[in-house]
Amino acid sequence: MIERNRSSFMAQEPGGVSRRTALKHLAAVGACAAASSNLLLAAGPRVDSDPKRGPIDVHHHMLPPFYMDLRHAVPNVGNMPSWSPEKSIEDMEKSGVSKAMLSLAVSGVSFDAGEAGRSLARKSNDYGAQLVKDHPANFGLLAALALPDPQGSLAEIEYAMDTLHADGIALLSSYGDKWLGDATYAPVFEELNRRKAVVFVHPNAPNCCTTVLPHVPASTMEFLFDTTRTIESLLMNGTFSKFPNVHFIFSHAGGTMPMLANRMARTFPKEFVSQVPNGVLYELKRQYYDTASMSNPTSLNALLSVVPNTQVVFGSDFPFISAAEPAGDLAHSGLPAEAVQAIERNNAVRLFERLKV
Repeated sequence: MIERNRSSFMAQEPGGVSRRTALKHLAAVGACAAASSNLLLAAGPRVDSDPKRGPIDVHHHMLPPFYMDLRHAVPNVGNMPSWSPEKSIEDMEKSGVSKAMLSLAVSGVSFDAGEAGRSLARKSNDYGAQLVKDHPANFGLLAALALPDPQGSLAEIEYAMDTLHADGIALLSSYGDKWLGDATYAPVFEELNRRKAVVFVHPNAPNCCTTVLPHVPASTMEFLFDTTRTIESLLMNGTFSKFPNVHFIFSHAGGTMPMLANRMARTFPKEFVSQVPNGVLYELKRQYYDTASMSNPTSLNALLSVVPNTQVVFGSDFPFISAAEPAGDLAHSGLPAEAVQAIERNNAVRLFERLKV
């Protein structure tokens, strides 16, 4: 199946636009929500793991009104689809999806190391947690962090996981020109490792590469390359091997990783071999990868040539793409029924505590 062109939805900021300026704007509009740090939300009811239930969508975005206000404050960032919780639930029902793990549609809006970044993360997490409380049968939450602020991120992890009962954490593949393997972020991954957290990694375009090809949105190709860059950084800096209890989910089948996996292993710098004591392919095979925009036969076969189907989870990229597309692709993929069931639901049940009871 030919993948849908999402360039009109996913266009990035031009290099001359100040993200910090836009985020300061958000800090002003979000001050009240950021002050609500004493919000207490009970964990939602547990959902059974009956295999007859529908797919679990781990790549499902929310577009809160305050987030859209922030995007509109930044010139020339492109259009976004219309979204509401009701539209999410409607698409889930039409597509047979039983549960969606919500994450902020962070593409085009990064997080800085100051109050604006912390405010955006906190307001997003409070908003998502309220949706989970209001619709416990439909939603889970992957909480945002302003990762360039490691200390603030540690505080937000505690709040999101212990107070809001988030199901995991959602990060970008890069922040500015730093990828997830950067040593600055090690304390955050140490804490996530202690908590055995699920970490969903959504692609971004680093400062260097937002307009590599004129008129081609970063989401068309650069997002996929950036996911691969961050995977390489996590290998080279030993994050995968040092923090083996972190359950990474990489969007879009790991970007270009399936095509480059053997090359990454063969050409891995000798001076960094100690960071992957079990080998590059070992680390790649034990991570998780979602099917968003990659459920077509070419992409899915490439991924499954590198990792077992136990490491693949269902993702739609809603509201940019309806969950009906990847669900239909999987149904006609020719994979054994057991493999389809594992990808659509069982692998996610294994990852998320909320789904085990």
